[in-house]
Amino acid sequence: MTIRHVTVGEACGSDKGFNNWASRNVHPHRAPGYAAVTLSLKPNAVAPGDISAEQLEAAADLAEQYSLGEIRSTHYQNLVLPYVRQKDLYELWHKAREAGFATPNIGLLSDMICCPGGDFCSLANARSIPIAQELTRKFAAPERQKQIGDLKIKISGCINACGHHHAGHIGILGVEKKGTELYQISVGGDGTEHAAIGDILGHGFVAEDVPDAIERLVETYISRRESANEPFIAAYRRLGEAPFKEALYGAQ
Repeated sequence: MTIRHVTVGEACGSDKGFNNWASRNVHPHRAPGYAAVTLSLKPNAVAPGDISAEQLEAAADLAEQYSLGEIRSTHYQNLVLPYVRQKDLYELWHKAREAGFATPNIGLLSDMICCPGGDFCSLANARSIPIAQELTRKFAAPERQKQIGDLKIKISGCINACGHHHAGHIGILGVEKKGTELYQISVGGDGTEHAAIGDILGHGFVAEDVPDAIERLVETYISRRESANEPFIAAYRRLGEAPFKEALYGAQ
């Protein structure tokens, strides 16, 4: 069985849960017989990147047992075990599930970046974490996220942009205007080698309207993409901002 170019034991092939996890969270390695594994810190409705003291201890134990004692923290607010033997993947998956690290969502909508926002940061103009939590609730169904495919949402609570909103396929920036928290949405950002700053499409939304606004963008993408293999960012570059702007604000 091949999972993202990582070969694992045939004995695992009938386990759908393992296959779903491995297809998103297991990555190729240059060293034969090894893989890199992402421990997701993005379960449903939890602040992205949040981790308890007990989970930190569990992550350290996994690193000791399966990753030559090494673990890395990424700017995507997840943890990575960089040196996992392929023959240990199935066993690691079971232990990652027990610790709450096995959400199979790497690269999908719920694997978003979110700054601490107004709940924890004195620089913030608006709260970020509740927006992220509401989005993960709205798009919680794994089948829905798989249908959408690779989509990077990034949220910042102020212009300092600690959430890298400007480089998100969909970026959300919290601002304060006359005592009200508003959220400005940008589309088309990219933090890869094809770097781009997202386009601001119009006025901001109050917090309770943001999830529906994001859903309209997603639905526009799904209805206009050439095939299920065309990612959100590719569709946006092909179509331009007009259909997405109309989805947010109606015909102008």
